Amino acid sequence: MGYYQKFVTTFAGKKPVLLLTVACFALSGMTPKRASFSGEWKSRESISMGGNIVCCYYSGDRMLAKTMKIAEQVNFLTIEVSSSFPGTTPVTSQEKLTFDGKASEIQINHSREWTKKSTVKLSADGQMMTVNSIVFKMVPTPYHVDVQEQMVVYVTEVWKLSDDGKSISVHANAKSNLFGEERSWETVFDKAG
Repeated sequence: MGYYQKFVTTFAGKKPVLLLTVACFALSGMTPKRASFSGEWKSRESISMGGNIVCCYYSGDRMLAKTMKIAEQVNFLTIEVSSSFPGTTPVTSQEKLTFDGKASEIQINHSREWTKKSTVKLSADGQMMTVNSIVFKMVPTPYHVDVQEQMVVYVTEVWKLSDDGKSISVHANAKSNLFGEERSWETVFDKAG
């Protein structure tokens, strides 16, 4: 039996396997896209009900928002919210959080008295992010309302995206330099639509 005849005899019955292998390689490139934080989200209950240090937030802050719109990119995400304290007019704001470890700074209400700096770390699988923020605010000194002192609030938020991408749980801890007690709360956001 010649070489060519041996080759044909050995591999003639293998064509389906070859086609199946090619089909598997083609389908492997069609893996489903992972869930992301992008989308419109609505909280199950007001975040201010969780016993947090509400006084360190301001109208338009994402921590007071009942709804938020997130656009996730490769190196950052933006969060657009409209929020307010009860009985006040909602304020719309947008915050950009970068994944490069550099602090993003927000001047609150265009005032020098309020500043917020945040850094973000995104997990390797993109399903969890940790936001560390420091809020600086000038507040009246107890018993001396005409004297201002700086309050510093340290906030850590852990955002977890559900496996199906339909909800985000935000677990937060906050502690102030003026109040020794640490507060923690959790808020769950469901994807709208």
